[in-house]
Amino acid sequence: MEGGVRLRAGASKQDVREKVWDYLEASGLAAFPRPVHRRIPNFQGASHAATRLLGLQEFKAANTVKINPDAPQKNARFLTLEARKTLLVPTPRLRTGLFNRIVPPSGATKEILRICATSQGIKEYSVPVGLDGKARVDLVVVGSVAVSEKGWRIGKGEGYADMEYAMMVSMGAVQEDTPVITIVHDCQVVDIAEELLDDHDLTVDYILTPTRTIKTNCKRPKPQGILWHKVSYEMLEKIPILKSLRYREKQAGKDVTLQDEHSDLAHATTLDEKAMAENTRPQAAAGSAQRGQPYVESDPLSPRLGGSGTMTTVYVGNIPPSVRVSELKCALREFHATPLRLSWQGAQRRAFLDYKDKATAESAVSSLKGLSLGGHTLRVELAKNQRNKGQVEINSQKGV
Repeated sequence: MEGGVRLRAGASKQDVREKVWDYLEASGLAAFPRPVHRRIPNFQGASHAATRLLGLQEFKAANTVKINPDAPQKNARFLTLEARKTLLVPTPRLRTGLFNRIVPPSGATKEILRICATSQGIKEYSVPVGLDGKARVDLVVVGSVAVSEKGWRIGKGEGYADMEYAMMVSMGAVQEDTPVITIVHDCQVVDIAEELLDDHDLTVDYILTPTRTIKTNCKRPKPQGILWHKVSYEMLEKIPILKSLRYREKQAGKDVTLQDEHSDLAHATTLDEKAMAENTRPQAAAGSAQRGQPYVESDPLSPRLGGSGTMTTVYVGNIPPSVRVSELKCALREFHATPLRLSWQGAQRRAFLDYKDKATAESAVSSLKGLSLGGHTLRVELAKNQRNKGQVEINSQKGV
C-alpha cells in the first residue's frame, strides 16, 4: 500500500475510495473543490503531474485527445489546447450527448486557452459532437480515485468513465490500442485486488503523478463495447445518447436486452407498438408521403386531437431523403416516444409529432435527443409555433 494509504485485506471498491478520500483530506493534499469525497479528487501537484503528458510519444503523436472535465485534469486540457490538438470533453453526466469539442476563439492567447480549459470555458467555447460526427480519438485521459501499477482503476463509483469509453467503442471512436492515461497523486497508487474488477471496468496504460510516469503494461482487456445486460432502464432514461446507440446496435442485430428489462417494460413496449399500429394508414397513403404530400397519422381514440387545443407539437428536422416514415415510427416506438399524431413531410425533410401535453412532449424531446437515422443526427425540439385545436402549423420551423 503505497503513499500512506493502508488498505485492509478484503477491502471493497468503496473501502478503497473512502480510504483515499480520507487520506487526501487528512494529509493536506486535497485541493479545491473540497471536500474531495464522492469526486474525482483534485490534489496538490495536479498541474505538475499533467506536464508529464508532454514527454509521452503517445501525446505528441495524437491529433484528438479526450479528457474528462474534472478539476485535476484542467492543466492537461490546457496543454492539449496549447499544443493545437483537438480537445474533446464528455458532457456532464452525459445528459446532452457524449462529447463537446472545445473551440478556442481565433488567435486565443495562453490566458484564453486556460479559460477554455476550465469548467466555465468548456460551457462557453464548445460545440457538441453528434453520433455521426465521425470522431476519432487518439488518446484518452481519465480521472481516478485509485489506480494500481498494474493499470487497474477505481473511479468515484458512478460508472461514467467506463460508460464513456464503452460508448466510444460503440461509435468506433477508439480502437483496442488507443492509449488510456490517468493523472493522480502518488498516494492514489495502491494495490487493488483483481477480484474487485469487473468486465466493464476501464484499465489504464499510463499513470502520471507529481513524481512518476508509470507505464503499466496492462494486459487486461478494455471494455469491448456497451454491456447492455449491465445497463439499467434508469440509466437509459438519464443518458439520451445511450438510447440512440442502443437503437443503432439493435438495428445491427445485436442483443441489447437491459439489466432490468422485465414484463412491465415489455408490456409498455407492446402498448406503444399497438398505439402506433392503430395509427397506421394504408400503404398507398405512406407512398404518397414519399412523393412529398403531407402524411398524417391520427389516433381515433384521442378526443383532444380536434377539440381542447391542449396538445404540444414536437418538430423533427434534418431527416435524410432516404429515410422513410416507417423508420421514424420504429424509432419512436423504441424510444417510448409514440405521439398521438405524426405529420410526415418527407420532401421538406421534417415531421411534426403531437403529444397530449407539454410535459409529455418535453419528455419525448429528451428521449429523442441525439437520435440518428440514415447517418444524420435529427434535430428534435418543441415546435416554435404551436397549432390550435389540433392543426399543425407547418411553417413553424423554416429550416431543417
